[in-house]
Amino acid sequence: MSVAAFDTAALSFGEKGSPFLSPRRVAELLGVTLTELAGLIGVARNTLAARSGARKVDAALSPVVRILAMAAEMSGDEQRAAIWFKHQPIPGWAGKTAYDLVGEGKAEKVLAYLESVRAGVYA
Repeated sequence: MSVAAFDTAALSFGEKGSPFLSPRRVAELLGVTLTELAGLIGVARNTLAARSGARKVDAALSPVVRILAMAAEMSGDEQRAAIWFKHQPIPGWAGKTAYDLVGEGKAEKVLAYLESVRAGVYA
């Protein structure tokens, strides 16, 4: 996925009139509460709602949005991508899902896995 395609996909995760990603939009797609999303991305729940924390939240949400955008591109649908993110174990990670790995701070491993699958290399 090109940088322009990521930017376009990320637009669907933004708030109208704001240059930042929307925690509420991501939480709705994943079917989690804002408290669960805050725990997943490693920020305090109050930071999600505070305007002063928008840059921090944006940086923390960015890997999740990139994973969801890439998975949606590969599956053809955001809902399928969200289901995969939460429920499909990733080969080689002892039954852990992308959700589990992101929660452990290993979003880059999930992105690398998706890149390898897209390139035709399967675990």
